[in-house]
Amino acid sequence: MSTTILQDRFGRRIEYLRLSVTDRCDLRCTYCLPKDFKDFLEPDAWLTFDEVARVVAVFARLGVNKFRLTGGEPLTRRNLPGLAARLSALPGVKDLSLSTNATRLAKHAHDLKDAGIRRLNVSLDSLKPERFAGIVGRDCLDDVLAGLMAAKLEGFAPIKINMVVLKGTNDDEIDDIVAFCMEHGFVLRLIETMPLGSTGGKAEYLDLRPIRQRLQQRFGLLDGLVEGGGPARYLQTPDRRFSVGFITPISQHFCETCNRVRLSADGILYMCLGQNDSMNLRDVLRRGATDADLENVIREAIELKPLKHDFREQPTKIVRFMSQTGG
Repeated sequence: MSTTILQDRFGRRIEYLRLSVTDRCDLRCTYCLPKDFKDFLEPDAWLTFDEVARVVAVFARLGVNKFRLTGGEPLTRRNLPGLAARLSALPGVKDLSLSTNATRLAKHAHDLKDAGIRRLNVSLDSLKPERFAGIVGRDCLDDVLAGLMAAKLEGFAPIKINMVVLKGTNDDEIDDIVAFCMEHGFVLRLIETMPLGSTGGKAEYLDLRPIRQRLQQRFGLLDGLVEGGGPARYLQTPDRRFSVGFITPISQHFCETCNRVRLSADGILYMCLGQNDSMNLRDVLRRGATDADLENVIREAIELKPLKHDFREQPTKIVRFMSQTGG
């Protein structure tokens, strides 16, 4: 296997690929998809599992070792555990994880664990059924909690709870979510909204810095580390039994340490959530490219990765939704 590393023009090593397997989702979160959105891709536009495995193998040969399956909602893609098993067996794939809304997780948790997925990120923006339904567009909190308990029973670790904090909507529940995560041994991650698409631009943004300070003082939290390749900055209790991460793309961006790129379900490689430059790997694959050709195209694409996003300077720049980019 090649020992060549994948590095952008600013010296950042690319080690992490977030891989969308579908743009479809069974929820309509207010900060992600419009309630009446129907402009989804046709399935034949998605990368096939063979194409996905080939792309992942090339990235792995370039030194990328962390891979996350995302969507849309990835568990709406048929036989996702089968794809996970293929990917986890590839040389160089050291870490395979999954982001999910957990509505279907109870059914698939066992098979996903058997397939080689070890870590989960689960969206949970409220513990109040009516409020949760208002945020995600569907009364399904019981399904999500059942999925979480099934995953806990299967031994996934860590299980990270992603809470998008919405000013005036769910910010009064942060302490309740903290207590829930402490009870079950979950890692909490609080996330600022990003202006992606019309929904993200209208979301109730809240600066997380005061919340971080309050939680740090209340629980005596110290700087900490949690397994994973993402951008969260973590605090932990002194006994390390509870960790909370803060993903703050607006108030304190983390662009200088960005180590990731995203591949959409239809094979578009995005180097940054806050830019439109991209590379169409699906067209390259379907034109009969060799693995060497694909490697060269990926290297060329990485040169497009910007120094930083400009969400503050141009908040209306990105019109695609998060589900179209890949979680």
